[in-house]
Amino acid sequence: MNLKGYRHRICLRQIFVRKNVLSILLPAVMILGFISAINGQALTIGLKDNSIIDAADFGFSPSETGINNTLSLQKAIDHGGTIIVRKPGTYKIAGTVYIGDNKTIKFSNGVIIQKSAEHGGFSQIFLNKGAITKTYNHDITIQGLTIKVNNVEIWMDKIYGLRGQVSFFYVKNLIIKNFRCDDVGQAQFCLQVCTFQDLLIDSVFIKGKKDGIHLGKGSRFKISNATFETGDDAIALAAGDWVTGNPEFGDIEDGIIENCYDNKADIIEGAFAKLVASAWVSWKPGLNLRHGDAVVSNGKIYRVLADIDGRSYRSTTRPMFESGKMELDGIQWLMTQKDTLHTAVVRRVLFKNILLKSARVPFQLLCYDNNFSHSYYSGAQVPVITEIMLDKVSFWDNNNKPLAVISSPCNKFTIKNSVINNSGIRFTSVKDLHSYPPTSLNFINCTFSSEAKTILVTNSCPQKKIFLKTTGSKINSNKFSANLSPGQGTIEVNSDLPGLKK
Repeated sequence: MNLKGYRHRICLRQIFVRKNVLSILLPAVMILGFISAINGQALTIGLKDNSIIDAADFGFSPSETGINNTLSLQKAIDHGGTIIVRKPGTYKIAGTVYIGDNKTIKFSNGVIIQKSAEHGGFSQIFLNKGAITKTYNHDITIQGLTIKVNNVEIWMDKIYGLRGQVSFFYVKNLIIKNFRCDDVGQAQFCLQVCTFQDLLIDSVFIKGKKDGIHLGKGSRFKISNATFETGDDAIALAAGDWVTGNPEFGDIEDGIIENCYDNKADIIEGAFAKLVASAWVSWKPGLNLRHGDAVVSNGKIYRVLADIDGRSYRSTTRPMFESGKMELDGIQWLMTQKDTLHTAVVRRVLFKNILLKSARVPFQLLCYDNNFSHSYYSGAQVPVITEIMLDKVSFWDNNNKPLAVISSPCNKFTIKNSVINNSGIRFTSVKDLHSYPPTSLNFINCTFSSEAKTILVTNSCPQKKIFLKTTGSKINSNKFSANLSPGQGTIEVNSDLPGLKK
């Protein structure tokens, strides 16, 4: 028995065992226990035995072609439990390398893995073997990986919706440490993980045009010690994403994101953290559908693939096929997953020690309503994002944009120990969603640094109720006062702030 790997998995599950592990009252001792477990035993995952394989023994070399290196590294990974690339240099890779169970891959300092188009473009540099068959792989560690995209991009090829340079789909107990990439392109995400349990991503630097870390369906995760300089989202928690954004729908829950820096990028899109919720209906004759819409039918979820033009299609034939794509009534359908769930949300996530230098809106809780994606279908169950906490979040520069924009239903959002500049929280609505639950919005021990009147909460959702509470507030200027813009909704207040307190 692999006692080290066993002890580590038990330690992780002790930390993540309860679904409310990251509730608003998350005990500090649990965070410390998690960190201790990671620092003490992280590298034991993937050790099937004590053997160590040097990839050079299989022909993996900076002087080889990308085609030969792809074959050599695959042979090394298939042979050993722990694979090391020792010699510094740039190693070309001309195709995807597949990783199975109980594997640890360590790259020494100065090792760079560079994509090469000798065989043409390809998507993933690394992909777990079970991704193709939707079979879980277990206990994988990648340490010290530096990649160069080198303008070699295909936004997706083997699996629809899986478009990370390094991707994992159906994986349990995955660790990625000391990862670097400074040339993320326009088409592909950098790191993408979907349908997972127990994920650690630690010590990363990601720079480029597209998403840095893009997560789909999964539970129990930690992203820490990360620096981002991305044109699109630094971190996407995309439970219900664009049809091209993730291979499956599903809840994302129980996560810690801490010690992260969001630097200015050359282009400004997306968010530091994007959280996306979605909901859809069961199929029935006569549904009007557009690109990206989903339906449940015959125990499966199907999605519409169409031109990005906002056109609606009327569905009269039930989709019932087992896999792949099929056209019915002029609608191109994709069978996404065998499941009957009707919502995908994000819940119980803690953001801690976040420094924001980018000029974008850093936190976005979204339901989409555009030609690319339609997050909510009229009449579906309301998808509610819940128990999101920001702790020790601050802007480096004077950013006049809101700290958060929330268009998804959200019932609990808390900001603690943070510095609030001229920004506030803005609630907006989407077209087909007519009923929003009340939101409990709490500011706890925050410092308000503005020297003028500041609109702390803007409510643009008709009939929406917001319960605002501020406690332990610190004011830097006697010129500061907080205002509210309730719009067509209501904001009930219990506050110690000038302008709000009674």
